[in-house]
Amino acid sequence: MHATLPLLEKTDFPAITRGKLNTLQVNLGYLCNQTCLHCHVDAGPRRTEIMDKKTVQTVLDYLRVQDIKTLDLTGGAPEMNPHFVYLVEQASAMGVRIIDRCNLTILEEENYSDTAEFLAKYKVEVVASLPCYLSDNVDAQRGKGVFDSSIRAIQRLNALGYGIEGSGLTLTLVYNPQGANLPPSQSELEIAYKRELHLRFGIVFNQLFTITNMPIKRFGSTLISQGKFASYMQLLKEVYSEKNLDGLMCKSLISVDWRGYVYDCDFNQMLNLPIHREGGLATHLSELIEQEISGSSIVVMDHCYGCTAGQGSSCGGALEE
Repeated sequence: MHATLPLLEKTDFPAITRGKLNTLQVNLGYLCNQTCLHCHVDAGPRRTEIMDKKTVQTVLDYLRVQDIKTLDLTGGAPEMNPHFVYLVEQASAMGVRIIDRCNLTILEEENYSDTAEFLAKYKVEVVASLPCYLSDNVDAQRGKGVFDSSIRAIQRLNALGYGIEGSGLTLTLVYNPQGANLPPSQSELEIAYKRELHLRFGIVFNQLFTITNMPIKRFGSTLISQGKFASYMQLLKEVYSEKNLDGLMCKSLISVDWRGYVYDCDFNQMLNLPIHREGGLATHLSELIEQEISGSSIVVMDHCYGCTAGQGSSCGGALEE
């Protein structure tokens, strides 16, 4: 795999600082039942990195002491972590809002056949990747048969109440472009998704997030192999919008890796760029439990243009329309 960090280090992206922290995003490990072309985590079935029970407990301690309102669980497939159930149960008991970034097909795996019901029981918000409402496009990006499996999983979630108005069970779908281009208008694409998925499969969902592909890890390496890395970065910079700076997710979120070390965002985590600390040392979440970190500087490089290009992009979708 081609290294992208050397191509991102020299940057003119503006300096930014953290505001009030309200979200703890936790990567429970890189193990996944899929291997997707756009995956910036480089997750897959052969990855062995998994968060252990001690680190999970540190996450819970941090939530409690810092009174964090939202726990955002990512992977890999976060559900494949053996402590996923424990973490959700304990965080739910604290009244924390829990988000599960689900690839949908995991709900079809034999060892996770009761996961959908578990998520519904604890009212976990499901944010699920579905790069298109057409099977050929999804299978090209995520693997043969993934689209059909994803549709069955969404139908199962619908049957449990997810995506149904008034159910209290939120289902969000996520769109990523297939190539070196920006997502279309989030609001317009959401209308198309809702229309096509309901007509074709009787599916309903609450909202659509469009997320820009970041020029790092697997996607960044593919760009380099195709000779498109420089042109993609030029595109991101040409449509940079200063208005998106205020809504950047790194201003209200920190990202924790499977070992418990802390980063400004999930993308910085994948580039091994820990939060600022004297001496450049990595910081473990256990060191921050009693600390206030609002107002601290955020590590920026050229990939940050991916979050500020066009309508903007974050783990919560577009920043503006």
